[in-house]
Amino acid sequence: MDINLPEVLAEVAAQFARYEQALTNNEVGVLDELFWNSPHTLRYGVGENLYGHEAIAQFRAERPSQGLARDVLKTVITTYGRDFATANIEFRRAGSPRTGRQSQTWARTPEGWRVVAAHVSLLA
Repeated sequence: MDINLPEVLAEVAAQFARYEQALTNNEVGVLDELFWNSPHTLRYGVGENLYGHEAIAQFRAERPSQGLARDVLKTVITTYGRDFATANIEFRRAGSPRTGRQSQTWARTPEGWRVVAAHVSLLA
């Protein structure tokens, strides 16, 4: 298996950057687009477990739009072959001493790169 093929890594990095921009600017339509539209998609958040694209989209639609800014402290994107990748970051929200972690599993679908599973947590 080929790890971090430059062109594949660039594709995933671009989609991850789109996701991060959309997240911090509450661009719900882009966030909905970047999550795989499937009942198999999941997102474990700091305070919620969401199963399926519909539940994730509902969460995004109801989430407050303030306090979304964050500083990304470290990013690790790894691609496996041409159709599978992981993106992991450490982050800190403005005004918070706590470090957060975000993990995303990305898969190439007929519609393009999509998050098929995600997890967000905060260190104590």
